[in-house]
Amino acid sequence: MTQLALVIDLNVCVGCHACVTSCKQWNTSGAAGPLVDDRPYGASPTGTFFNRVQTFEVGEFPLTQTVHFPKSCLHCEEPPCVPVCPTGASYKRAEDGIVLVDYDKCIGCKYCSWACPYGAREFDEDRKVMSKCTLCVDRVTSTTLPEAERKPACVLACPANARLFGDVHDAESVVSKAIRDRAGYTLMPEWDTRPANHYLPRRRTDLTIHAVDLERVDNPLKLDGRQPETPQHGAGREDYST
Repeated sequence: MTQLALVIDLNVCVGCHACVTSCKQWNTSGAAGPLVDDRPYGASPTGTFFNRVQTFEVGEFPLTQTVHFPKSCLHCEEPPCVPVCPTGASYKRAEDGIVLVDYDKCIGCKYCSWACPYGAREFDEDRKVMSKCTLCVDRVTSTTLPEAERKPACVLACPANARLFGDVHDAESVVSKAIRDRAGYTLMPEWDTRPANHYLPRRRTDLTIHAVDLERVDNPLKLDGRQPETPQHGAGREDYST
């Protein structure tokens, strides 16, 4: 069975939030939208986002690192959000493994949100329904888009190519090879939800600085060997043209 998923490379994610904004734009204007923002500039702003980036520091000073951690629905192979739904609104597609919500059936009871151990469910305040990442199902199954564009919006928008997309059940897919070659892992495997999305771990990179690189070079602002003089208060700039 096909299982579409994201593989996110934490080693190259720069936390630019391009995935967040592209996800918001595409899904608001697409089949899942509108993704509302409730009082976005107020004291207690809320909003519906399918993808979020959490940024935090690890380690102890001075040996600290900044980690950017994108998180969305993991499209679990054993999704706990599906069996708790009293109306059958939450379901997992058999053809590609994507977990979706049928808004026509959803009553906004939030049972799925309580069942999800990853906090990936969002409550739409306007429509009073639960919503979540769809892996841009309307894009990936489109017959009108070019083949190269049949990917989630976040994947296409990532400037660092930190997000890969494909079938994790296909041993020869780009995502399966990345997981295998780079020790990809899933979040909280102890919950036995078998998340389809994987993460590639950060790698330590040794930086070699040669002594010559530490030599101070002449100030490029020098003209004829002289440093530019700072103009006195009320004075103009010194003219080096003569």
